[in-house]
Amino acid sequence: MAIDRSLRFGSFLSPIHSPHEDPTLALHRDVELIQWMDRIGYDEVWIGEHHSTGWEYVASPEVFLAFAAAKTERIKLGTGVVSLPYHHPFNVAERIVLLDHLTRGRMIFGVGPGALAYDAYLYGLESDELRPMLEEKLDVVLALLRGERVTKKGKDYELRDAAIQLRPYSDPCFEIAVTCMISPSGARLAGRHGVSMLSLNATQSASVQSLRDNWRVSEEEAAKYGKSVDRANWRLVAPMHVAETAEQARREVATGLSRWVYYNTKVGTLGIVPETASTTDDYIDSLIENGFAVIGTPDDAAAQIERLWESSGGFGTFLFWGHDWANREATLRSHDLFAAEVAPRFRVHGRVLDQAERYALQHRAELAPKAMQAREKARQEYLAEKQPDSSEKASRLA
Repeated sequence: MAIDRSLRFGSFLSPIHSPHEDPTLALHRDVELIQWMDRIGYDEVWIGEHHSTGWEYVASPEVFLAFAAAKTERIKLGTGVVSLPYHHPFNVAERIVLLDHLTRGRMIFGVGPGALAYDAYLYGLESDELRPMLEEKLDVVLALLRGERVTKKGKDYELRDAAIQLRPYSDPCFEIAVTCMISPSGARLAGRHGVSMLSLNATQSASVQSLRDNWRVSEEEAAKYGKSVDRANWRLVAPMHVAETAEQARREVATGLSRWVYYNTKVGTLGIVPETASTTDDYIDSLIENGFAVIGTPDDAAAQIERLWESSGGFGTFLFWGHDWANREATLRSHDLFAAEVAPRFRVHGRVLDQAERYALQHRAELAPKAMQAREKARQEYLAEKQPDSSEKASRLA
Protein backbone atom coordinates (compact mmCIF):
# COMPACT_ATOMS: atom_id res chain seq x y z
CA MET A 1 0.00 0.00 0.00
CA ALA A 2 1.48 3.36 -1.03
CA ILE A 3 1.69 6.01 1.67
CA ASP A 4 -0.42 8.78 0.18
CA ARG A 5 0.21 11.62 2.62
CA SER A 6 3.02 13.33 4.47
CA LEU A 7 3.49 11.80 7.90
CA ARG A 8 4.38 13.73 11.03
CA PHE A 9 6.93 12.50 13.57
CA GLY A 10 7.58 12.99 17.24
CA SER A 11 8.18 11.28 20.56
CA PHE A 12 6.01 9.92 23.35
CA LEU A 13 7.95 10.30 26.61
CA SER A 14 6.46 8.57 29.64
CA PRO A 15 9.25 9.29 30.63
CA ILE A 16 10.87 6.19 32.13
CA HIS A 17 14.08 6.65 34.15
CA SER A 18 15.89 4.37 36.55
CA PRO A 19 15.26 5.25 40.22
CA HIS A 20 19.05 5.01 40.66
CA GLU A 21 19.55 8.04 38.39
CA ASP A 22 19.32 11.59 39.69
CA PRO A 23 15.71 12.65 38.92
CA THR A 24 16.48 16.35 38.49
CA LEU A 25 19.17 15.58 35.92
CA ALA A 26 16.89 13.11 34.15
CA LEU A 27 14.03 15.62 33.88
CA HIS A 28 16.25 18.36 32.52
CA ARG A 29 17.73 15.94 30.00
CA ASP A 30 14.19 15.21 28.83
CA VAL A 31 13.76 18.94 28.24
CA GLU A 32 17.07 19.05 26.36
CA LEU A 33 15.88 16.19 24.15
CA ILE A 34 12.71 18.14 23.37
CA GLN A 35 14.81 21.20 22.50
CA TRP A 36 16.94 19.05 20.19
CA MET A 37 13.85 17.64 18.49
CA ASP A 38 12.48 21.16 18.09
CA ARG A 39 15.70 22.25 16.34
CA ILE A 40 15.95 19.32 13.93
CA GLY A 41 12.37 19.37 12.70
CA TYR A 42 10.22 16.96 14.72
CA ASP A 43 6.55 17.89 14.84
CA GLU A 44 5.46 17.05 18.37
CA VAL A 45 6.35 15.54 21.73
CA TRP A 46 4.13 14.04 24.44
CA ILE A 47 4.72 13.83 28.20
CA GLY A 48 2.93 11.34 30.44
CA GLU A 49 1.44 11.44 33.94
CA HIS A 50 2.33 8.87 36.59
CA HIS A 51 2.38 8.75 40.37
CA SER A 52 4.14 5.56 41.49
CA THR A 53 6.77 2.84 40.83
CA GLY A 54 9.81 5.14 41.16
CA TRP A 55 10.52 5.02 37.42
CA GLU A 56 7.87 7.36 35.97
CA TYR A 57 7.63 10.46 38.12
CA VAL A 58 6.19 13.31 36.05
CA ALA A 59 3.06 13.92 38.13
CA SER A 60 1.86 16.87 36.03
CA PRO A 61 2.47 16.93 32.27
CA GLU A 62 1.01 20.44 32.16
CA VAL A 63 3.73 21.82 34.46
CA PHE A 64 6.44 20.00 32.52
CA LEU A 65 5.17 21.20 29.15
CA ALA A 66 4.81 24.80 30.31
CA PHE A 67 8.51 24.73 31.22
CA ALA A 68 9.42 23.07 27.89
CA ALA A 69 7.31 25.57 25.94
CA ALA A 70 9.45 28.45 27.21
CA LYS A 71 12.56 26.71 25.85
CA THR A 72 11.25 25.71 22.40
CA GLU A 73 9.92 27.56 19.38
CA ARG A 74 7.73 25.47 17.11
CA ILE A 75 7.30 21.85 18.27
CA LYS A 76 3.80 20.89 19.46
CA LEU A 77 3.45 19.73 23.06
CA GLY A 78 0.99 17.01 24.05
CA THR A 79 -0.19 15.79 27.44
CA GLY A 80 0.44 12.09 27.08
CA VAL A 81 -1.80 11.75 28.91
CA VAL A 82 -3.79 13.44 31.64
CA SER A 83 -5.32 10.55 33.61
CA LEU A 84 -8.79 12.02 34.05
CA PRO A 85 -10.05 9.59 36.74
CA TYR A 86 -7.50 11.04 39.18
CA HIS A 87 -8.61 14.66 38.77
CA HIS A 88 -11.51 17.04 39.27
CA PRO A 89 -12.71 17.78 35.71
CA PHE A 90 -13.07 21.52 36.36
CA ASN A 91 -9.42 21.77 37.44
CA VAL A 92 -8.33 19.88 34.34
CA ALA A 93 -10.29 22.17 32.03
CA GLU A 94 -8.82 25.29 33.62
CA ARG A 95 -5.24 24.01 33.60
CA ILE A 96 -5.34 22.85 30.01
CA VAL A 97 -6.81 26.11 28.73
CA LEU A 98 -4.08 27.99 30.58
CA LEU A 99 -1.46 25.78 28.94
CA ASP A 100 -3.03 26.49 25.55
CA HIS A 101 -2.54 30.22 26.16
CA LEU A 102 0.99 29.87 27.54
CA THR A 103 2.07 27.83 24.50
CA ARG A 104 0.17 30.12 22.10
CA GLY A 105 -1.71 27.18 20.63
CA ARG A 106 1.11 24.61 20.54
CA MET A 107 -0.63 22.33 23.04
CA ILE A 108 -2.44 19.04 22.33
CA PHE A 109 -4.73 17.69 25.05
CA GLY A 110 -4.32 13.94 25.45
CA VAL A 111 -6.47 12.03 27.94
CA GLY A 112 -6.67 8.46 29.15
CA PRO A 113 -7.79 6.27 32.05
CA GLY A 114 -4.35 5.83 33.64
CA ALA A 115 -1.92 3.04 32.84
CA LEU A 116 -0.48 1.92 36.19
CA ALA A 117 -2.51 -0.19 38.62
CA TYR A 118 -0.39 1.25 41.44
CA ASP A 119 -1.61 4.77 40.58
CA ALA A 120 -5.25 3.73 40.75
CA TYR A 121 -4.68 1.96 44.06
CA LEU A 122 -3.14 4.98 45.78
CA TYR A 123 -6.10 7.11 44.65
CA GLY A 124 -8.44 4.58 46.23
CA LEU A 125 -9.77 3.37 42.87
CA GLU A 126 -10.14 -0.05 41.29
CA SER A 127 -8.78 -0.60 37.78
CA ASP A 128 -12.20 -1.51 36.41
CA GLU A 129 -13.55 1.89 37.52
CA LEU A 130 -11.11 3.91 35.45
CA ARG A 131 -12.64 3.75 31.97
CA PRO A 132 -16.19 4.64 33.06
CA MET A 133 -14.75 7.55 35.06
CA LEU A 134 -12.74 8.67 32.04
CA GLU A 135 -15.87 8.74 29.88
CA GLU A 136 -17.91 10.63 32.44
CA LYS A 137 -15.25 13.22 33.21
CA LEU A 138 -14.35 13.75 29.55
CA ASP A 139 -18.00 14.64 28.90
CA VAL A 140 -17.74 17.29 31.61
CA VAL A 141 -14.40 18.69 30.41
CA LEU A 142 -15.61 18.97 26.81
CA ALA A 143 -18.77 20.78 27.92
CA LEU A 144 -16.69 23.26 29.90
CA LEU A 145 -14.36 23.81 26.94
CA ARG A 146 -17.40 24.60 24.78
CA GLY A 147 -18.30 27.37 27.22
CA GLU A 148 -21.24 25.57 28.79
CA ARG A 149 -22.28 25.79 32.43
CA VAL A 150 -22.25 22.40 34.11
CA THR A 151 -24.07 21.11 37.15
CA LYS A 152 -23.12 17.54 37.93
CA LYS A 153 -22.19 15.30 40.83
CA GLY A 154 -19.84 12.39 40.31
CA LYS A 155 -18.21 9.85 42.58
CA ASP A 156 -15.42 12.18 43.64
CA TYR A 157 -16.46 15.65 42.44
CA GLU A 158 -19.34 18.07 42.23
CA LEU A 159 -20.02 21.07 39.98
CA ARG A 160 -22.65 23.73 40.59
CA ASP A 161 -23.49 25.93 37.62
CA ALA A 162 -19.77 25.87 36.80
CA ALA A 163 -18.16 27.60 33.82
CA ILE A 164 -14.48 28.25 33.17
CA GLN A 165 -13.45 31.90 33.03
CA LEU A 166 -10.84 31.63 30.26
CA ARG A 167 -11.71 30.30 26.81
CA PRO A 168 -9.12 28.40 24.72
CA TYR A 169 -6.47 30.34 22.87
CA SER A 170 -6.91 27.97 19.91
CA ASP A 171 -10.00 28.75 17.86
CA PRO A 172 -12.43 27.17 18.41
CA CYS A 173 -10.45 24.67 20.53
CA PHE A 174 -7.15 22.80 20.67
CA GLU A 175 -6.77 19.24 19.39
CA ILE A 176 -7.94 16.54 21.80
CA ALA A 177 -6.78 12.91 21.69
CA VAL A 178 -7.85 9.74 23.52
CA THR A 179 -5.51 6.82 24.20
CA CYS A 180 -6.28 3.47 22.63
CA MET A 181 -4.55 0.14 23.16
CA ILE A 182 -5.97 -3.31 22.49
CA SER A 183 -9.54 -2.94 23.72
CA PRO A 184 -12.00 -0.86 21.66
CA SER A 185 -12.93 1.43 24.57
CA GLY A 186 -10.57 4.22 23.55
CA ALA A 187 -11.62 3.95 19.90
CA ARG A 188 -15.30 4.16 20.88
CA LEU A 189 -14.68 7.26 22.96
CA ALA A 190 -12.66 8.96 20.21
CA GLY A 191 -15.41 8.27 17.69
CA ARG A 192 -18.20 9.37 20.00
CA HIS A 193 -16.61 12.80 20.44
CA GLY A 194 -14.97 13.06 17.02
CA VAL A 195 -11.49 13.53 18.52
CA SER A 196 -8.05 12.14 17.70
CA MET A 197 -6.80 8.69 18.65
CA LEU A 198 -3.43 7.85 20.22
CA SER A 199 -2.52 4.15 19.89
CA LEU A 200 0.10 3.17 22.47
CA ASN A 201 2.34 0.11 21.99
CA ALA A 202 1.12 -0.10 18.41
CA THR A 203 3.67 -2.80 17.52
CA GLN A 204 2.75 -5.18 20.32
CA SER A 205 1.38 -8.30 18.65
CA ALA A 206 -2.19 -7.96 19.92
CA SER A 207 -2.17 -4.22 19.21
CA VAL A 208 -1.06 -4.67 15.59
CA GLN A 209 -3.86 -7.14 15.02
CA SER A 210 -6.42 -4.72 16.48
CA LEU A 211 -5.34 -1.54 14.66
CA ARG A 212 -7.80 -1.83 11.78
CA ASP A 213 -10.57 -3.03 14.07
CA ASN A 214 -10.13 -0.09 16.41
CA TRP A 215 -10.21 2.40 13.57
CA ARG A 216 -13.36 0.78 12.24
CA VAL A 217 -14.92 1.10 15.71
CA SER A 218 -14.03 4.80 15.88
CA GLU A 219 -15.62 5.42 12.47
CA GLU A 220 -18.78 3.52 13.42
CA GLU A 221 -19.13 5.44 16.69
CA ALA A 222 -18.48 8.76 14.95
CA ALA A 223 -21.24 8.03 12.44
CA LYS A 224 -23.59 7.00 15.25
CA TYR A 225 -23.14 10.34 17.05
CA GLY A 226 -22.97 12.55 13.97
CA LYS A 227 -19.22 13.15 14.30
CA SER A 228 -16.27 12.46 12.02
CA VAL A 229 -12.76 11.12 12.55
CA ASP A 230 -9.69 11.60 10.38
CA ARG A 231 -6.82 9.17 9.93
CA ALA A 232 -4.49 12.18 9.65
CA ASN A 233 -5.13 12.72 13.38
CA TRP A 234 -4.32 9.12 14.34
CA ARG A 235 -1.00 8.61 16.14
CA LEU A 236 0.86 5.31 16.52
CA VAL A 237 3.54 4.83 19.20
CA ALA A 238 6.42 2.32 19.09
CA PRO A 239 10.06 2.17 20.29
CA MET A 240 13.07 2.61 18.01
CA HIS A 241 16.81 3.15 18.19
CA VAL A 242 18.67 3.71 14.94
CA ALA A 243 22.35 3.91 14.09
CA GLU A 244 24.49 3.76 10.95
CA THR A 245 24.71 -0.05 11.21
CA ALA A 246 22.67 -2.72 12.96
CA GLU A 247 25.75 -3.80 14.91
CA GLN A 248 26.29 -0.27 16.19
CA ALA A 249 22.65 0.01 17.23
CA ARG A 250 22.90 -3.23 19.22
CA ARG A 251 26.07 -2.03 20.97
CA GLU A 252 24.49 1.32 21.86
CA VAL A 253 21.29 -0.04 23.42
CA ALA A 254 23.26 -2.42 25.63
CA THR A 255 23.68 0.56 27.97
CA GLY A 256 20.14 0.59 29.27
CA LEU A 257 17.87 -1.92 27.53
CA SER A 258 18.04 -4.48 30.33
CA ARG A 259 16.86 -1.90 32.88
CA TRP A 260 13.96 -0.94 30.60
CA VAL A 261 12.93 -4.60 30.14
CA TYR A 262 13.16 -5.16 33.89
CA TYR A 263 10.87 -2.21 34.59
CA ASN A 264 8.23 -3.13 32.03
CA THR A 265 8.12 -6.85 32.80
CA LYS A 266 8.83 -6.97 36.56
CA VAL A 267 7.65 -3.65 37.97
CA GLY A 268 5.12 -2.89 35.25
CA THR A 269 2.86 -5.33 33.47
CA LEU A 270 3.99 -5.18 29.84
CA GLY A 271 5.04 -8.64 28.67
CA ILE A 272 7.26 -7.70 25.75
CA VAL A 273 9.92 -10.44 25.92
CA PRO A 274 9.58 -14.18 26.65
CA GLU A 275 10.37 -15.36 30.15
CA THR A 276 13.21 -17.48 28.74
CA ALA A 277 15.09 -14.35 27.63
CA SER A 278 17.77 -13.45 30.17
CA THR A 279 20.56 -11.47 28.46
CA THR A 280 20.67 -8.17 26.60
CA ASP A 281 21.27 -10.03 23.34
CA ASP A 282 18.20 -12.17 24.08
CA TYR A 283 16.13 -9.04 24.65
CA ILE A 284 17.36 -7.39 21.45
CA ASP A 285 16.72 -10.52 19.37
CA SER A 286 13.24 -10.95 20.84
CA LEU A 287 12.18 -7.31 20.38
CA ILE A 288 13.33 -7.37 16.76
CA GLU A 289 11.91 -10.79 15.91
CA ASN A 290 8.47 -10.10 17.36
CA GLY A 291 8.37 -6.74 15.61
CA PHE A 292 7.87 -4.73 18.78
CA ALA A 293 10.95 -2.54 18.38
CA VAL A 294 13.48 -1.39 15.80
CA ILE A 295 17.09 -1.65 16.88
CA GLY A 296 18.89 -1.16 13.61
CA THR A 297 19.37 1.14 10.64
CA PRO A 298 17.32 3.89 8.99
CA ASP A 299 16.15 1.31 6.46
CA ASP A 300 14.85 -0.87 9.30
CA ALA A 301 12.99 2.12 10.76
CA ALA A 302 11.42 2.96 7.40
CA ALA A 303 10.34 -0.66 6.94
CA GLN A 304 8.64 -0.64 10.35
CA ILE A 305 6.64 2.48 9.48
CA GLU A 306 5.59 0.91 6.18
CA ARG A 307 4.45 -2.23 8.05
CA LEU A 308 2.43 -0.12 10.46
CA TRP A 309 0.82 1.70 7.55
CA GLU A 310 -0.09 -1.59 5.95
CA SER A 311 -1.43 -3.03 9.21
CA SER A 312 -3.48 0.03 10.13
CA GLY A 313 -4.67 1.16 6.71
CA GLY A 314 -3.10 4.58 7.23
CA PHE A 315 -2.38 7.08 10.01
CA GLY A 316 -1.02 10.60 10.46
CA THR A 317 1.84 10.59 12.97
CA PHE A 318 4.47 8.14 14.15
CA LEU A 319 5.81 8.68 17.66
CA PHE A 320 8.95 7.16 19.18
CA TRP A 321 8.22 5.63 22.54
CA GLY A 322 10.99 7.41 24.46
CA HIS A 323 13.50 5.34 26.42
CA ASP A 324 16.96 5.34 27.97
CA TRP A 325 18.29 2.35 26.04
CA ALA A 326 21.43 4.20 24.91
CA ASN A 327 23.60 6.90 26.44
CA ARG A 328 22.80 10.56 25.88
CA GLU A 329 24.99 11.07 22.83
CA ALA A 330 23.74 7.96 21.05
CA THR A 331 20.11 8.85 21.81
CA LEU A 332 20.48 12.31 20.29
CA ARG A 333 22.29 10.83 17.29
CA SER A 334 19.48 8.30 16.81
CA HIS A 335 16.89 11.06 16.67
CA ASP A 336 19.10 13.08 14.32
CA LEU A 337 19.64 10.13 11.98
CA PHE A 338 15.92 9.39 11.88
CA ALA A 339 15.11 13.04 11.11
CA ALA A 340 17.75 13.20 8.37
CA GLU A 341 17.30 9.84 6.65
CA VAL A 342 13.93 8.32 7.59
CA ALA A 343 11.37 11.11 8.00
CA PRO A 344 11.99 12.63 4.52
CA ARG A 345 10.93 9.35 2.89
CA PHE A 346 7.42 9.90 4.28
CA ARG A 347 7.07 13.62 3.61
CA VAL A 348 6.04 15.32 0.40
CA HIS A 349 9.19 17.38 0.00
CA GLY A 350 11.34 14.28 0.44
CA ARG A 351 9.31 12.32 -2.10
CA VAL A 352 9.47 15.19 -4.60
CA LEU A 353 13.26 15.31 -4.34
CA ASP A 354 13.38 11.55 -4.82
CA GLN A 355 11.16 11.87 -7.90
CA ALA A 356 13.43 14.59 -9.28
CA GLU A 357 16.46 12.32 -8.88
CA ARG A 358 14.69 9.40 -10.56
CA TYR A 359 13.66 11.65 -13.44
CA ALA A 360 17.27 12.79 -13.88
CA LEU A 361 18.53 9.21 -13.91
CA GLN A 362 15.80 8.16 -16.34
CA HIS A 363 16.76 10.86 -18.86
CA ARG A 364 20.51 10.94 -18.27
CA ALA A 365 21.38 8.84 -21.32
CA GLU A 366 19.35 11.19 -23.50
CA LEU A 367 20.30 14.55 -22.01
CA ALA A 368 23.87 14.14 -20.71
CA PRO A 369 25.40 13.83 -24.22
CA LYS A 370 23.61 17.02 -25.26
CA ALA A 371 25.16 18.87 -22.33
CA MET A 372 28.60 17.56 -23.26
CA GLN A 373 28.07 18.54 -26.89
CA ALA A 374 27.01 22.03 -25.84
CA ARG A 375 30.15 22.45 -23.75
CA GLU A 376 32.36 21.29 -26.63
CA LYS A 377 30.55 23.61 -29.04
CA ALA A 378 31.17 26.56 -26.71
CA ARG A 379 34.84 25.66 -26.45
CA GLN A 380 35.23 25.45 -30.23
CA GLU A 381 33.46 28.78 -30.72
CA TYR A 382 35.78 30.40 -28.20
CA LEU A 383 38.85 29.06 -29.99
CA ALA A 384 37.47 30.24 -33.32
CA GLU A 385 36.97 33.73 -31.91
CA LYS A 386 40.54 33.81 -30.59
CA GLN A 387 42.09 32.60 -33.86
CA PRO A 388 41.70 35.90 -35.82
CA ASP A 389 43.23 37.81 -32.92
CA SER A 390 46.30 35.58 -33.07
CA SER A 391 46.69 36.04 -36.86
CA GLU A 392 46.34 39.83 -36.58
CA LYS A 393 48.98 39.99 -33.83
CA ALA A 394 51.42 37.92 -35.90
CA SER A 395 50.89 40.26 -38.89
CA ARG A 396 51.72 43.35 -36.82
CA LEU A 397 54.91 41.81 -35.52
CA ALA A 398 56.03 41.04 -39.07
